[in-house]
Order: sequence, then C-alpha cells, then structure tokens
Amino acid sequence: MNPPAKSALAEATPSTGTPTTGAPVELPPPVHAPAPEEVAAGGRWRRRSRPSGEAAVAHPGLDEAAKLRLGLQRRAHINLRRHIRRDLVRVSVLVGADLAVFVAMRGIVRAIRDHGILGEVSASWMSEVLPRGILSGAQFGLALLVGLLVTGNYGEGDARRDPGRLLRGAALAAALPLWLQLWNLGPEVVLPWYAVTTTIMWLGLIGVRMTIDRIVALVRPPERDALATLLVGSATECRAALAMRLFNGKGEFRVIGSVEAGPSRGNGALGGVEDLPRIIHERRAEAVVICGSLGQQAYDQVVDAALSGGCELAAIPRGANAVAVRPTLVWREGEPVVILAAPALKAQQLMIKRAVDIVGSLFGILLLSPFLLTIAVLIKLDSKGPVLLRQQRVGLGGRLFGMFKFRTMVADADRKKADLAHLNQTGDPRLFKIKNDPRITRTGQWLRRWSIDEIPQLLNVLIGDMSLVGPRPFFLDDLAQYEAHHFDRLGASPGMTGLWQVSGRSSVVDFEEVVRLDRDYIERWSLALDLKILFLTVPAVLRRTGAF
Repeated sequence: MNPPAKSALAEATPSTGTPTTGAPVELPPPVHAPAPEEVAAGGRWRRRSRPSGEAAVAHPGLDEAAKLRLGLQRRAHINLRRHIRRDLVRVSVLVGADLAVFVAMRGIVRAIRDHGILGEVSASWMSEVLPRGILSGAQFGLALLVGLLVTGNYGEGDARRDPGRLLRGAALAAALPLWLQLWNLGPEVVLPWYAVTTTIMWLGLIGVRMTIDRIVALVRPPERDALATLLVGSATECRAALAMRLFNGKGEFRVIGSVEAGPSRGNGALGGVEDLPRIIHERRAEAVVICGSLGQQAYDQVVDAALSGGCELAAIPRGANAVAVRPTLVWREGEPVVILAAPALKAQQLMIKRAVDIVGSLFGILLLSPFLLTIAVLIKLDSKGPVLLRQQRVGLGGRLFGMFKFRTMVADADRKKADLAHLNQTGDPRLFKIKNDPRITRTGQWLRRWSIDEIPQLLNVLIGDMSLVGPRPFFLDDLAQYEAHHFDRLGASPGMTGLWQVSGRSSVVDFEEVVRLDRDYIERWSLALDLKILFLTVPAVLRRTGAF
C-alpha cells in the first residue's frame, strides 16, 4: 500500500524528528550550554555560542509543566532580541534611503538652478520656486526624518509604502523649516516654495519606498529574516492561509507548521491548542497566526502561549478575503470593534483623488489645447455634424451625466445601432463592440485607434462628473440588464481609464470580467494604484490592443 500523500501544511513543516501528530511528546530536559567563548578548531579560533534555543541552567526540582513554562520564558527573551534587531534594521534602512533621496533631490535642484544643465529658462524658474537656502542640508534633513516619523512612515507592514502617508510626511517636513519664512515673507512668497518642495520630496520618497524592498532583496533574501510562523485554526482555514501571498515563503512569515484548533489532529498538524506551548518551545517559533475564529478558551490558550514565548501574535479575521468587506479596528467607548467596512472610497481618499483629478485634468486641457483644436478642424472637414458629442451615461451611484467625446461616427449613428446589433462581437448588448463599424468616419477610425476621441472627457473630470481613473461609464439602457452584483461597479466615479483599459480594452469581451476588474479597483483603491494605471495606459494605447 502506498503511503498517504503529505498535505501542503505537512510539506511546509521542516523535518526535525518531531512527530507531526497530536500525540504527547515528552519535553527533553533543558540543555546545559556554557556561555559563548572562543574555541580552537583546526588551528583557528571560532566563536562558539549557546544553541539558539534554550539557555543553560538546569532545574532538577521542577515538573514538566514548570520546565516548559521556563523554556518559553527563555524563548521569549531570544525572540525579543530578534524582533528588536529586525526593527532596527528596518528603520535604519528606511532612514538611510530617505536621506539618500533628500541628497539626490537637492543635487538635482542645484544642478538645474545653479549649473543650468537644462538651460537658462529652467535655471531661472528654479531660482524663483526654490531659491538658495530652501533645501539646506542638516535643517531639512532633520525635518524630513521628524515629518516621516510623526506620520508613521517607519512602521511595519505596507504603511511605509502608502503614498498618502508619505505625502503627509513630506508636507510636514517641508513646513517645519519654512515656518519662519512664512511669518517674515508672507504666504504669497512662501507657498510656491512649499508646494514645489513637498512635491519633489514626495515623488522621490514614493520612488525609493516602492523599490527599496527589491533592492534590499538583492543583498539579503527576505526569507532569511522571515519569522518562523505557526498557523492556528482548523485544517481548512490553515490551508486557506497558506495559499495567501503573505505566507508564500518570500515575505515576513515563514510557515513551519500548523496547530489544530478543533478535536481532529490529522492533516499534518503538529498538535492541538493545548500543545502550543510545547510546539513553540521545540520549533523555536517566532510568530503565531490565528486563522479564522477560535472559541474563548482556545483563544485564551493561544494568547497566553504566544505572549509567554515572546512570539508576534497576529490574526486573519473572518471575512478578510471577502470581496465586500474590509476589516478595520476601531476603538469605541474604550472597547475594540472590528468594522467590516463596505468597499467604498472613504471621504479622505475621495478628497485626495478629487484634488489629483482637478490638477491633472486642468494641466491636460492646457497642455493639449492646440492639438485638440487641430482635431476639431479635421472632424469638421471630414463629415457633417458636431465636433463634440455629449452622450448620456451612468455615473457614481447611478447618476446620469453627459459624457464628452469627439464625434467619430456619422451624425445618425445612434439610430442605426439597432440595425447592427447582430454584428456585436461580444454577444452581450452591455458591451457593444463592432470591429469594422460602418458608422465610423475616416477621421473617426484614426481617433478611435489611438483613443484620442476620449480626450474631451478631461472636461468631465474637471467639473466632477468623472475621474481620471475608475470604471468606464455605461449607457442608461444597460442598467435594465444588470444583475445585483453588477451595481457594485457604480460605487466609484467613472474614469477615463481603468483596470479594464490597461488589461486589454476591447479585447476583454466578457462583461463579468469587466465587472470583476472594476470591483477589484474599487476595493483596492489607492493613489499608487491610480498612478500605476495612468502609467500603464500610455503603453496600452500605443500597443493599440483591442482598440476600435
């Protein structure tokens, strides 16, 4: 008979000779190890240290439970030192990178302003917005570190890469050294300095924070510093956690086994919750992650064992992977409450997004205005009809608005739509796409191929009907065919571009896939995601994949 195949959790467990069942295992007595000393070996002196596990004093009068608790206390001291070392390394690397960004940005400013590497016009402009003394060395460098520290940019996890948090840090850093000039020279002089300084430092910080993990990984692979982690929960929940990117062996957690929360002890589990102190001690665990939910007694046992062993204790809340919720810890009346928030853009995020939309659309209109006038003349010369169309579309929350587009079809195109329904290549009336649409004019074919017909939507962005990035707006008639989950895509302002566009534009012909992409965008929204989509839009347009 062939032996049973190992589960994924069993394969994640290192082979150390420890049984993988829940059978009681007698804890060996504490090992006596001398203090670190110099030991001769092969004619060379090497450093010998006590084993990374437990310290070296035997207590013959203690029972097994007391020995186990004492072993956990020793383990806690070792884990504490390791956590402190990791934190020091993380903060040191981030501080060094941030100071390097400051030095680089100051060098670029000086090269443009003082040495004129981009010409006299750029040097004159830079002298106006950033005169000498604004980015002074020690003063601004210290302000930068204080600003980033106060706004929480040296914390653990993904917070250090959050663009909004980095913007607050850069804004505070720029304000600190300019406070005195504000009182002496007035806001009309200082505010341009402040805006440019904040923007320069923010862009530099985003760049380094987005790439620093990759740079560090080239020097020191992340798995070397990953925490030896035990998963606690049912077999199903532990397997689901093991499939998460967080536990794939290349992040901050390295799974060394699982502990079964229920009565079953199969599925490769190292034991039950009552065995957790022994497992932490033997496996030298540094982190314990609760998967799903536990009963109160089991929860208390896990917390006691993890804290006694100095382990980092984390939990994957129920519903954390659900598409409709985002667990957030909120304190109310002195008690912690986990809020399962809907995937809507919060007020603070909406303010940031709206500010970016106003600046981006206004800049785009001013920059492209000569080009847009040329396009308008070509459309007028090519066929009869207006230059701009204002199509009725459905926006945020189902609100109707008029979406601007350059006219690319003959004047009576809407009346001919029903006659061409059989040519719709998607087979779904909610995605009406015809590759060689006979209604399109000669100029219109070129405008559609390069998505130039969409540029007038900058006006919709400026007045607030649309956003630069978001779900694409659909026609009012399409709502009658929406199913319940399709309305989720109306939870954000429609955008000129979005995940659908950078994922293939018209090549994506499955409406369910369009809805999935739009919901994914709404749930994962961040300023960094918007910037990423905007950058990906340019090559997507140049490739002209699925554009017609």
